[in-house]
Amino acid sequence: MAKIDFVPDNYIQQREGNRANLTYLVLLAVLMSAICVTFSIIKIRQRAARNELATLTEQMSQAHKQIAQLEELKIKSKTMMRTMVMTAELLEPIPRSIILASLTNNLPDGVSLLETRLSEKEIVRAASTPARISQYQAAGAKAAAQQETPQKASETTIEIKGIAPSDIEVAEYIARLSNSVLFDSVALVESKEHKIDNTRFREFKLKTMLRKNEVLSKEDIGKIKEKREETL
Repeated sequence: MAKIDFVPDNYIQQREGNRANLTYLVLLAVLMSAICVTFSIIKIRQRAARNELATLTEQMSQAHKQIAQLEELKIKSKTMMRTMVMTAELLEPIPRSIILASLTNNLPDGVSLLETRLSEKEIVRAASTPARISQYQAAGAKAAAQQETPQKASETTIEIKGIAPSDIEVAEYIARLSNSVLFDSVALVESKEHKIDNTRFREFKLKTMLRKNEVLSKEDIGKIKEKREETL
């Protein structure tokens, strides 16, 4: 028995076309949704990257400011140290660098310094009165002494520690320091013998005083510096 189809062919084709169009529309909608989601994610990431870049830029700006402040502080500290050194040299009658240079210049061959200490002590001197004076003179002297300010002076003690091949070089070093215009009352505090790898040497300690009211001229300071540079 033959099967008769009463549905027109155009209807079937139109129905299949509508299904294809609906499928295409669904795929297009899915594709557009995916594009929108991807675009949103990219925008979010771009916004986060811009925020992070702004934060890093601000941190770098603060770091540059801190570095500039540190450089400024370094320059100020160097200027202050230079000013302090110049002030100390102006206030001290004999700069400490010249004292150390003189100690080094007078070293005999084979003698080396290990440690040097300089200590200053202020001494207050009261005004003295004659032994034999009358009662009225004593009263006047007492009144004048009360009005006068006590005289202040300073003593600089130098402690030296070093090593030498023998006591001969130590004695020669003491003699050289005693003949120097800077030092007074050079005394040997201690001298011990040591031995390292069959090599004997003396470890000595000296103590001396800086001459009071001693002021070096520019020529003397220049000679000491020149001799120091020659030994280096």
